[in-house]
Amino acid sequence: MSQKHLKEAFISNLNGTSLVEISFGLSLAPLCLLCRGLLLILYYLHCGKPLSSRTYSLLLDFLVLVSPLLFSCTVLSPIIFFMPAIIAAICAGVFSKIHSQRKHEIRVPFRQIIREFQETYLDPEYIPAITVFRVYVNVLTSISILAVDFPQYPRRYAKAETYGTGVMDFGVGAFIFGNAVVCPEVRQKSLVTQPKFSNLARQFFSVWPLIFLGIGRLLSVKSIEYHEHTSEYGVHWNFFFTLAFVRLAASLLLAIFPKNSSWIVAINLAVLYQLILNTTSLKMFILHGSNGRDTRVGFVNANREGLLSLFGYLAIYMASVQVGLCLLKVRSSVKGWVEAVCFSLLTVLVLFLFLHVSQAYADPVSRRMANLSYCIWVIAHCLTFLICFVVTDLTLVFTKLLVKGSTVPCCWNVVKPPNTSKKHEMEAVPIRREGKLPHMCLISAINKNQLLFFLLANVMTGAVNVLIDTIHSKAAFTLCILHLYMFLNCLIMYILHAKNIVLKFW
Repeated sequence: MSQKHLKEAFISNLNGTSLVEISFGLSLAPLCLLCRGLLLILYYLHCGKPLSSRTYSLLLDFLVLVSPLLFSCTVLSPIIFFMPAIIAAICAGVFSKIHSQRKHEIRVPFRQIIREFQETYLDPEYIPAITVFRVYVNVLTSISILAVDFPQYPRRYAKAETYGTGVMDFGVGAFIFGNAVVCPEVRQKSLVTQPKFSNLARQFFSVWPLIFLGIGRLLSVKSIEYHEHTSEYGVHWNFFFTLAFVRLAASLLLAIFPKNSSWIVAINLAVLYQLILNTTSLKMFILHGSNGRDTRVGFVNANREGLLSLFGYLAIYMASVQVGLCLLKVRSSVKGWVEAVCFSLLTVLVLFLFLHVSQAYADPVSRRMANLSYCIWVIAHCLTFLICFVVTDLTLVFTKLLVKGSTVPCCWNVVKPPNTSKKHEMEAVPIRREGKLPHMCLISAINKNQLLFFLLANVMTGAVNVLIDTIHSKAAFTLCILHLYMFLNCLIMYILHAKNIVLKFW
């Protein structure tokens, strides 16, 4: 076999892993974030000032926020079920040290701190969990697209061929979810009536970079005969095209239907698509082509997976818009967010129940078709992932109350409680705007240039695969390459952030 066909076989005919293993793996990112925050608070407790060195800040962020994820999906994957417990134990130890080492003269009774925490008001203008979710989906995707070509990356984590739940199958849907929760229709707060199709017009302008990136990827892959998994999207299609067309279609639907009813549109889309799959020959067409022998003759046949899965991804997008609208409702108090977390957990339980029913009576999860089970699975796991980040933020807010004056980047700002008068009922005066502090944050850096980060990851992945025989690499070499690859990408984002450069002009 040629090197191209060998690499294609290496990432083909896989069946994914269990939902439980994916859940354990996803819990690592919030725990790493919590660990980073607690370490910064402990540093402040000892030194009396925030960590101001940009070099040390970058190293700390990379070693705590990124490196554990690299290890967990390669050499430490056999003990993935123990990894969350290990990091949680480290967090508990750091928290215990923070609690025990507070200065005696400013020490406040623990019960009073709990009471203050419940009454704490948070900045309603910024929800850090959304930013962190989107950044971590990008980071995890960037790690996986290169790591999957190395033997140390478990085959069960790679994309499943037809049915199954691989980690990379989740990443595709999570990208759609992350885009939807911050789409213009969700962020639009103006009460002034705007033209019905104004957001659609803006989307036409904002998706053209995705179209060009999709064309660029297609031309580069074909010109250098780069290995590709044809049954993923098809011969000419790729994820950049999917994301662009889903955003345009969603804006059209949101211009026609009320955005508060987007969840109803999502259910109708997903259920109708599944009914068509089960009652017509559409499923056989997607899996085996129009002649039943996997033909790729003609544009539709050649790209059937990418074209028809748009219906499923559109359903995910519309459901995610509803999640974004719920998150952006003004919940100024900690108590309000605790209630939101409880409601979200209940929603997740219901979704997993529906997932069980859907897999038993409709179809197993299939990223290739983006069927009903896949849509439910993605929304359920994305909500779980997001809830974990919200809980992490609330935990860090509580810890900051223990150490007055401490700061954690990409964490909720504590604000003064609103006035009791009805006139100013929803107002809140910030005490400290942590986002404007001079110290740097890798999450903020990546968030500023997310598309560039993903594009660089794709370019570097291609370069590594062209220059290195990844399939026969040893563990130590693999870890060095993956760490160097991620560190270079993060360093570029960090430098751009330090110079306040945002490479977005559309």
